[in-house]
Amino acid sequence: MNPAKRREIFQRFSTANPQPKGELEYRSSFELLIAVILSAQATDKSVNLATRELYRDACTPQSIHALGVAGLEHYIKRIGLYRTKAKNIIATCKMLMDLHAGEVPQTAEALEALPGVGRKTANVVLNIAFGHPTIAVDTHIFRISNRTGIAPGKDVVAVEEKLIKVVADDFKLHAHHWLILHGRYVCKARKPECPSCLINDLCEFRGKTKAPA
Repeated sequence: MNPAKRREIFQRFSTANPQPKGELEYRSSFELLIAVILSAQATDKSVNLATRELYRDACTPQSIHALGVAGLEHYIKRIGLYRTKAKNIIATCKMLMDLHAGEVPQTAEALEALPGVGRKTANVVLNIAFGHPTIAVDTHIFRISNRTGIAPGKDVVAVEEKLIKVVADDFKLHAHHWLILHGRYVCKARKPECPSCLINDLCEFRGKTKAPA
């Protein structure tokens, strides 16, 4: 895909949705961090249902750590892998208190040192909470990047590196949200809704679906 076509794709995303927002609910960088940890292999809807109750009662590293693993499990048991996530979150809260004065760090290295935080989670937090031009690659973004030809790559790291290289600087801040929302609602895994896609004429996918006759 040539640079002009890529730029037009992101220009259309920008025109259609100038200030895209994620669907996880949060009021602070800490609440965002916990929500993103919980969202691994879970829907945003299920995470929001759990965190609405959790954050009503505990919304700081200190208060969540005070719940203990069993106490936290009570709030998040509707979410997949909740036992592992509870252990990681309690450990993360302790590290935030011990090493970062209870604040969420603003570097990828420090974030990825927290239990339950990988490259994708760190990039999401840096982008959404702190305005860094990072692009977190999840299954939706990996699929779209390869399917459309925007940034093909054999794994998520390769796709991320390609996106950072080819997405124009003025689109980097919101690229993550535009792509994930497009993958969630239009460029779906099983049956993409190509007839209603705003980048249909620019996309290089050969197996485009057609409108019913």
